[in-house]
Amino acid sequence: MRTGDFDYHLPQELIAQSPIEPRDSSRLLVMHRNTGALDHNQFSNILEYLRPGDVMVFNQSRVIPARLYGRRVPTGSKVEFLLLNRNADGTWHAMAKPGRRLRPGAVVEIEKVHGNPPPFGGVETEDRLSVEITASQKDGLKTIRLSSEEGIDAFGHTPLPPYIKEKLNDDSRYQTVYAHQPGSVAAPTAGLHFTNELLEDIRNSGVDTVFVTLHVGLDTFKPVDEEDPTDHKIHTERYRISPEAAESLNRARTDGRRIIAVGTTSVRVLEQAAQDLDRLNKSKFSGIESEASIFILPGHNFRIVDAMVTNFHLPRSSLLMLVSAFVENNAQANSGCYSIKSAYQEAINNHYRFYSFGDAMLIL
Repeated sequence: MRTGDFDYHLPQELIAQSPIEPRDSSRLLVMHRNTGALDHNQFSNILEYLRPGDVMVFNQSRVIPARLYGRRVPTGSKVEFLLLNRNADGTWHAMAKPGRRLRPGAVVEIEKVHGNPPPFGGVETEDRLSVEITASQKDGLKTIRLSSEEGIDAFGHTPLPPYIKEKLNDDSRYQTVYAHQPGSVAAPTAGLHFTNELLEDIRNSGVDTVFVTLHVGLDTFKPVDEEDPTDHKIHTERYRISPEAAESLNRARTDGRRIIAVGTTSVRVLEQAAQDLDRLNKSKFSGIESEASIFILPGHNFRIVDAMVTNFHLPRSSLLMLVSAFVENNAQANSGCYSIKSAYQEAINNHYRFYSFGDAMLIL
């Protein structure tokens, strides 16, 4: 297995630059792992593939305005930060650009800028937030301290992925309708297709909905550069399963009902929690808050997830490797990476929209 096995060519025009309206009008490519068959459908028709007793698991993390723009004191040079995760001592890990010149002790004043994304201009000079660099990490990240936690909402901007070049007029379109727990720097994009009305229809059909939390961090932005993917270091992400969610999952497992993860982040929560059960020598889930460090590659034995809703992922990414592993886990015809690459080629041939604001897959 090499990282190049997970490469593919995507025409630039298929990278979705804006969300489609309404949310559930996106297209849906359905993959049946036991046969390799593919169905072309619309996301609003996902109920055709669900059955009473299924449990759908959603990541309810909310994207914070994690991108900050400022100027270094006293030089006035431009600096950009992307907040990644908050540490127990109140500092943050962050990506910084340019980073090499920002040594411990450097101070940057963050400017409130009109528009999204800014560049610099239209500055409101009466309000300010400062950032102090407290440490530089070996992986290039910075440890920083904010002068005010409240300043994130006042000065921050929605951290859209770099492949989205168009302005987002409504920041709520980069949030799921059920986002409640702030902490992510990128949206769990598989959930962007759900409307409140579709969720109500799903519940009325006898499908249970369960909400967990995983705060999406650095690896959404970090490509796999190593040729051997097992050499790639995946960063941890904070996750939480409430006692109520744990009980719903335990009942579903006892009854043998399908557990359908909405998004790769929900998959990470469930499969990490399964590993944690083994570590704690337990057989049932309980309320837990911990770190997800699992790196799912082909060959992984999926313990909890029976089906998955997901978007189309970047070439050579850890998320594409996860999806490939899931396809391989129950594929009878081909190995996982080639099966998923065939499905992706079918999507490309049929002009599906890719990445965060793109169309969806349902893998059964």
